[in-house]
Amino acid sequence: MSIWMAWTATTVVFLLAGMVKGVIGLGLPTVSMALLALWMTPAQAAALLIVPSLVTNAWQAGPRSTLAAMLRRLGGMQVGIVVGTLGGAFVFGAPAGAWATAVLGLALVGYAAWGLAGWRVQVPARHEAWGGPVAGALTGLLTALTGVFVLPAVPYLQGLGMERDELVQAMGISFTTSTLALALGLATSGGYAGAALAGSLPMLLPALLGMVAGTALRQRLPVATFRRCFFAGLALLGVYMAGRQLIA
Repeated sequence: MSIWMAWTATTVVFLLAGMVKGVIGLGLPTVSMALLALWMTPAQAAALLIVPSLVTNAWQAGPRSTLAAMLRRLGGMQVGIVVGTLGGAFVFGAPAGAWATAVLGLALVGYAAWGLAGWRVQVPARHEAWGGPVAGALTGLLTALTGVFVLPAVPYLQGLGMERDELVQAMGISFTTSTLALALGLATSGGYAGAALAGSLPMLLPALLGMVAGTALRQRLPVATFRRCFFAGLALLGVYMAGRQLIA
């Protein structure tokens, strides 16, 4: 693939990933990692998503009026995310090679199975003190391995019984923490540098344009139908990625 074809394809990926996030409120890192890893290493894909993921998720972490209270509630989880991500990056290094692609594929299949099944967990308030750090650490470890940071963070947050706006803010906070921790983990393991930042910054525009288009599309499209198609597509892509590496 020529450099111009690669940049065009990458731009389209971030446009699509932003659109998915605009419709259902998440999925930008997941979609971008899944598609970019078809022609580059997971470490390279993770480096490219840093700026678009950071900006869009920091935006989602508002409003500021409730931010402090939400940070206090989710503080232990955020610490767990940082520890898990940096620990995973230290032990395993930047996600690269066939094993990383296979693990990413399996993670996508697991995420899609959870989404299609509509499973919900209930997290009693008395368990949040230890449940948050554990969920965060596991999310961080999977982030270090694959560059995807939705599991088990999203099911855990959904299990807290938050209102819709609270849940959106909680996901924005956790995804922002994961993005920063991933960038630091890649840097410490040699997988992120100034060149990666230079490549990530231009991808912010298509991601934002996709989010705007997705937000508009949400008013015209049954979100439940879109979610099913989204998770089914992730499942097929994950099976292909994992199977291609496992049988190679």
